Amino acid sequence: MKYSKTHEWILIDEEGIGTVGISEHAKRELGDIVYVELPFVGKRVKQDEEVCVIESTKAAADLYAPVSGEVLAVNDLRGEKIEKLNLSPEKEGWLFKMRLESPDEVEKLFSRQRYLEMVT
Repeated sequence: MKYSKTHEWILIDEEGIGTVGISEHAKRELGDIVYVELPFVGKRVKQDEEVCVIESTKAAADLYAPVSGEVLAVNDLRGEKIEKLNLSPEKEGWLFKMRLESPDEVEKLFSRQRYLEMVT
C-alpha cells in the first residue's frame, strides 16, 4: 500500500489495478463521514487531480487521484453502507478501483512507514 501527501492510499494488484481510499489519519481528521461523491466509471484522471468529494460532520474535502488512470469500479457507499468507510477506511471502505496509466507514478508516493512519520 502506498500513500499520497493528500492522504489517499492505493493498493495495486498483479494486473496493475489499483484500489484507492482515504487513510485512517484522514478519516480521524474528518470525523464521521456522511456522504461521498464518487467518480463515474470510465472517468480518466491525472495524478493529483480532484476525483471525488467526501462530506463529514466537520467539513467537506476534495480527494485526489494518487496516480493517473481510468476509474473501473466504485464502492457502493450509499445510505448505511457509508459505515464501511467510517469503520474501515483502509480496507472495506475503499472508494474506487482504477487501471494505472503510468505505473512509474507510484514511485512518487510514500511507503506506509514514511507516511506515518509525516502525519505524526
